[in-house]
Amino acid sequence: MEFKDYYQTLGVARGADEKEIKKAYRAMARKYHPDVYSGPDADEKFKAVNEAYQVLSDADKRSRYDRFGADWERYQSAPEGDTGDFQQWYTGRAGAPGGQRTRYSYTTSDMGDDANGFSDFFDLLFGSQAGGRGGRDFGGSYAPQPQPRRGEDHEYPIDVTLREAFSGTTRTFELSTADPCRDCGGTGLNSYGVCPTCGGNGSVPRRTKIEVTIPPGVREGSRVRVAGKGSPGRNGGPAGDIYLKVHLRKDARFEIDGHDLRTEVEVPLYTALLGGEVVIETLTGKLALTIAPETQNGRVIRLRGQGWPTTVRGERRGDLLVRVKVVLPTELDDEERTLIQQLAEHRQKAKVGV
Repeated sequence: MEFKDYYQTLGVARGADEKEIKKAYRAMARKYHPDVYSGPDADEKFKAVNEAYQVLSDADKRSRYDRFGADWERYQSAPEGDTGDFQQWYTGRAGAPGGQRTRYSYTTSDMGDDANGFSDFFDLLFGSQAGGRGGRDFGGSYAPQPQPRRGEDHEYPIDVTLREAFSGTTRTFELSTADPCRDCGGTGLNSYGVCPTCGGNGSVPRRTKIEVTIPPGVREGSRVRVAGKGSPGRNGGPAGDIYLKVHLRKDARFEIDGHDLRTEVEVPLYTALLGGEVVIETLTGKLALTIAPETQNGRVIRLRGQGWPTTVRGERRGDLLVRVKVVLPTELDDEERTLIQQLAEHRQKAKVGV
């Protein structure tokens, strides 16, 4: 069995990060793809590149591979004649330094490399079908089948006016999503090994437009869930979700206070003194508000059921709290000044009991 240096196969250093490994793989996969490379060893070279990427792009496999680096170094530096077969040397059936090694057991498939698309060296370390279909681990036990994995969730901010949040609205978004790769069925593998179309990710990116309904009554920080529009799952797992995090724009007229709304209405001095009606604006239209005689500046009038929705569909609502702002008259004429002067004198006499 031939020793495999996967780092050398991809042309990267042992300390290469994930981005460097993926970049090197894509370049090598394009170079040696059977549809492009016409050499007699096209299949072997393409399989070797995919196998190297299968190991180095997987954190667990790469960790195992690197963990046994010392054994490979001893194998390479062993006396001539002792390194004819890495499998025999590694499992203790040839002249390994330090005496007989019996710690690892291994049984290869009679079908050879074509059984699963990977070399015997790969099978020795990771199992006869460790490329994603289950099989024997290097300790002799059966490795589990890949478990379905749910796709990742994603969160996006969204600005909503207070009036839109009160009544509910819709938004259309263009998002970066991904679809399962059709060339590998979402597994990340094809007949040659790691699928070059998706780079082993099992999915391909795309842009998509979605229309989202924002329900009535959302608040600052509310999260609106869009099911199944996140990253696709792996190995048959469900897709993740998208969450839209609501930011309410400030409104010039209304302010949310729990389930209530607060607003302000200007009331002429004469109406505040004598009583009457003023028209106020609510989030559902205009209303006539009764002002009692001698209403003081700053008084709060409660209108029940005219506030913020307390249920998702908005069937129940809090109250509208209206603060009175008394507006003093300006640009008085002589007659008005005389009348106000008379009122002031009358109030003064009443106060002193004259």
